[in-house]
Amino acid sequence: MISQALVLKGSKILMVKQFVQRGDIVWNFPGGGIEGIETPEEACVREVKEETGYNIVIKRLLFKSSNKFTFEAEITSGHLYLDINNEDNKDILDVDWVAIDEKDKFDTYTAPLLELLIDRSI
Repeated sequence: MISQALVLKGSKILMVKQFVQRGDIVWNFPGGGIEGIETPEEACVREVKEETGYNIVIKRLLFKSSNKFTFEAEITSGHLYLDINNEDNKDILDVDWVAIDEKDKFDTYTAPLLELLIDRSI
């Protein structure tokens, strides 16, 4: 199971550029596998911290599928930072705030979730 966060700041969203299992390099929302007895929320908070340097708080569950929890979250502290020495980040090439109108950065996995977030925020 995967747990990920959508963190919106103005007209930008927090994303990681990474290699994915299907062999592509894509911009994705920060997140990763739920470990041991973690709740999806705990895994999401941990993964965002590991991948981006930010501490977050979960605002709400945005979407759940058979293998993924997607949360809306907001930053409470920290600064944007990719720890390249963390073995769990070996698939991540970059972290950044991506403008939500940069349509080429979103794919068939991320675009619908971004639209859902925007629709529910209006």
